[in-house]
Amino acid sequence: MAVLRSDKLGDTPAERASLAQQAMDEALAAGGPGEVTRSDSAEAVRFDIDGQPVFFITVDDLAAAGEAGTLSAAAHQVQRRLQLAVAEHREMHDLRRIGVGLAYALAATGVAWALLWLLLRGQRWTHALLLSAVREHQGVLAPYLQHARSGLRWVTSALAWALGLLVAELWLTFVLRQFAYTRPWGERSTTWLLDVAGTFIAGITGAMPGLLVAVLIFLLARVVTRANALFLERVARGETRLGWLDTDTAEPTRRLTNVVIWLFALAMAYPYLPGSNSEAFKGVSVLAGLMLSLGASGVVGQAMSGFSLMYSRSLRVGEYVKIGDTEGTVVQLGLFATRIHTGMGEEVSLPNTVIFSQPVRNFSRLVQGGRFVLHTAVTIGYGTPWRQVHAMLLEAARRTPGVAQEPAPYVVQTALSDFYVEYRLCAQSNQSAAQRRVEAMSALHTHVQDVFNENGVQIMSPHYRSDPPEPQVVAPEDPWAAGHPHAPLTPPASDTNRP
Repeated sequence: MAVLRSDKLGDTPAERASLAQQAMDEALAAGGPGEVTRSDSAEAVRFDIDGQPVFFITVDDLAAAGEAGTLSAAAHQVQRRLQLAVAEHREMHDLRRIGVGLAYALAATGVAWALLWLLLRGQRWTHALLLSAVREHQGVLAPYLQHARSGLRWVTSALAWALGLLVAELWLTFVLRQFAYTRPWGERSTTWLLDVAGTFIAGITGAMPGLLVAVLIFLLARVVTRANALFLERVARGETRLGWLDTDTAEPTRRLTNVVIWLFALAMAYPYLPGSNSEAFKGVSVLAGLMLSLGASGVVGQAMSGFSLMYSRSLRVGEYVKIGDTEGTVVQLGLFATRIHTGMGEEVSLPNTVIFSQPVRNFSRLVQGGRFVLHTAVTIGYGTPWRQVHAMLLEAARRTPGVAQEPAPYVVQTALSDFYVEYRLCAQSNQSAAQRRVEAMSALHTHVQDVFNENGVQIMSPHYRSDPPEPQVVAPEDPWAAGHPHAPLTPPASDTNRP
């Protein structure tokens, strides 16, 4: 209404404002018509309500505010605002005016609900209409039909939301203007909305050149990464050869180069992003960098271990390996973990840091055709001729369908212990072997038991002072025996004691 800044009349500005408020309350409480008048002089203007003085404004009030213009012009504006304030004060106590405003507010609410309902139906109708138009050109847009549907749904939903918010703002402004208590909010809401829209449009217009440059940088990075991926996919398939790059290192190289390209593109586009020079953007960037540096050390370690495994070529998909207590076929060599199928109905996921920190036994690397090594060990007492044990183990390997005869299986003596000799049968699988090594090993073990039982040689290792009265073998009449015993096998002429 008016700002009092001078103390020329003997009171401070705060005291003058308090006295003016008290005088206005008394004048309005008198119940008069609320007529506002003023009395002008060269140095001050007095304002009256129903002939009762309420406050003064002076030339010093204008000078203290640094305002240009005459006292008369300022007094005219103050009189107009005071008249409006008196009218709204009277309206606050007018039940008839409040009832009329409530009726208008209810009517506006009904109209707003109807418009929102029509807007929702119109959004669905527009989406269906556009979708039918896309289906008519399905031959051209067939590869992008799903993306077109998602894009149409997003566009129609965004448009419906924008119009709905506009309807809601208009309804709220109209309702607030119907009551004297809330009319100042309603008058400011429209101005606020226009200011926000103007600021938003100005911000978009100013950011468009930089945003266009950033988009071009990201598009160029996308093209480069796509070309890099296509080239390295050819290397992974063996269609292209490079001296320093092969099928095993093509995939990790693609990942590394793509990360480097995108990081470089982000660094180049950063200055052109809207708001990149603001303190808020800088603060968020520092916070994100701090969070990554504190929380991503383990992730970076896992990734570096994964890249080390890929480039060292110690593991390949399809190979049969043993890592710690886990033994099985590698089915996926990921950036952070390696998945292994054990053949027992289990899938084990090992972190790459765990694999990188312990020895890896690979049963497939030295075998041709992508198969695996088969080896098993038995401990037999010194009372059994070692040549006979060699012959029996080789016979068991010959009987097993999944054991390759080329290269030929062989037996080595790995230990001469106190009570027994440790023999180890080494062989390779062939294409008829089971895909899972555990099944191939099970078949080999069954034939080893059969051959030893047939020849009356016990596999149980002796720990004793004297031999038992009878050999610890399966009796011929046992229904689970392999067959009637016969003379021990004689070692073939080609068998030698291979170290």
